[in-house]
Amino acid sequence: MVLLVLFALIAGAGTALSPCVLPVLPALLSAGATGGRRRPLGIVLGLAVTFTVTIVGLAKVVDGVGLGDSVTRDIAIVALAVFGLSVAIPWLGDRIEAPLSRLAKYGPKSGGRGFWSGILVGAALGFVYAPCAGPILAAVVSVSAASGRTVAVGLAFALGSSIVLLVLALAGRRLTVRLRGPALSRALGAVMVLTAVAMAFQLDVRFQTAIANHLPAAVVNPTNALETSHSVSEKLAQLRPDSKFANAAKTTTATTAGAKADLQDYGPAPDFVGNQRWFNSKPLTLASLKGRVVLIDFWTYTCINCIRTFPHLVAWDKTYRDRGLTIVGVHSPEFSFEKKASNVQRAIEQNGIKYPVAQDNDLATWNAWSNQYWPAEYLIDANGHVRYANFGEGDTEKTEAAIRALLVEAGAKGLGADAKPDKTYDPTAEATPETYIGSARAERFLPAVQKSGTSTYTPFDGDLPESNFTLGGTWKVTEESATAGPGATLRGNVTGKDVYLVLSGPGDVDVTVDGKHEQTVHVTTQKLYHLLSRPKSAAHDLQLKFAPGVAAFAFTFG
Repeated sequence: MVLLVLFALIAGAGTALSPCVLPVLPALLSAGATGGRRRPLGIVLGLAVTFTVTIVGLAKVVDGVGLGDSVTRDIAIVALAVFGLSVAIPWLGDRIEAPLSRLAKYGPKSGGRGFWSGILVGAALGFVYAPCAGPILAAVVSVSAASGRTVAVGLAFALGSSIVLLVLALAGRRLTVRLRGPALSRALGAVMVLTAVAMAFQLDVRFQTAIANHLPAAVVNPTNALETSHSVSEKLAQLRPDSKFANAAKTTTATTAGAKADLQDYGPAPDFVGNQRWFNSKPLTLASLKGRVVLIDFWTYTCINCIRTFPHLVAWDKTYRDRGLTIVGVHSPEFSFEKKASNVQRAIEQNGIKYPVAQDNDLATWNAWSNQYWPAEYLIDANGHVRYANFGEGDTEKTEAAIRALLVEAGAKGLGADAKPDKTYDPTAEATPETYIGSARAERFLPAVQKSGTSTYTPFDGDLPESNFTLGGTWKVTEESATAGPGATLRGNVTGKDVYLVLSGPGDVDVTVDGKHEQTVHVTTQKLYHLLSRPKSAAHDLQLKFAPGVAAFAFTFG
């Protein structure tokens, strides 16, 4: 934990020197250059407090430039505009400062006017600066909510940023010391008002996006190497709590059909919460399903491991529904396009799913279960208690035996023979690991995938190491995907009998395997595409040529 706090301190300082600070900088320098000498301290303190409360108190990091919460962003814009006008128009500034001066007894005892008004403008800037929270803070928040660990790391990040921002504010104040006067105040006030106007029209967002797309990654995010280092990743992994029902997957043993369930009781099951839509059913609750055995299946439609489980789930639903089993799929998306209801509906139809499916776009039900896996199956007995869990594909015989045992325990009779899936998948154990192409989780790329923006890649020259990949041509990279530009190629030294790739289009992808053209994939919708199929697992030289506009997300292998 101490190491994470130290990394967060350094990352916060580095973030204050990155382009992410640009929307804050004009207002910071303008406000800090006017008023009493304590005003810069007030601004930075207000910013640090708001930043920390926004990140830690709400336990949420908003992706992208500018807050996703338009209310807080609007508050910041109004505060900056009012403060800018108060600086440019002295009598207005005096009116605003007068009630704030009553708070002076709680603040610095010297240094002149401006500390408390600095607190207010700094608080507004904190809302604008909050999205600059880096991967360390984002990851800690995601795994520990508003815990003491989040507070410590959040404060360290804010402190690192505050030190650098205070130095910048004081430096700007010193540069203007000889220019003090009404003209300077009016000019600096105008800068703040113009900053508020620019934010109102989203110009700050466009400006930073342009910078991210055209400047080197080392400039856009100078602390990326630190924040994504092995040491940081290792420490973050130690913070992540185990699944709430992990022991149910670790300790369960197979049961025999017709016997009383030899399954431990792991406590009451969490209910379905925060779902946007239900497919194949009206909204369900566990209370409405009491008396039935319930199998909860967490899945997402581009996950090949999930797809391989569907024949068994469909067969179980067909065989045991009338005998007391209800299967409920919980679609918890991994990629943003998987939140689209029509895409989920299409996947449900393509996989022959007839049982109820809840759309869990905000991962509310996923988090209620402390789930961490795609797929994950949880069995709930007729009294609403968790009795069994299985993570990943496989162990289908064991899962079916547990289903049958719980049905018998609930009073079912005459279960008949085991369910017979229409088809089964036989993935190989020797295969390249799942590989993401977006910058947030890209691994084994030579050269490395850039953090964000548009870059031109020179492919690795020579034999790629096993399970490594290389990009060529122009790619626009985001955290979850890479979109092809002119001359975009992707080559990999892959192992497996099947190769799949999540793509979105429209456009074509030419697939060449071991120097021979395999197929042209016509990308028409956002889904998992099958690039290669062989009878046996083997190493292959995979080369892909992308039409501009096609986006690649993640490889899976079987």
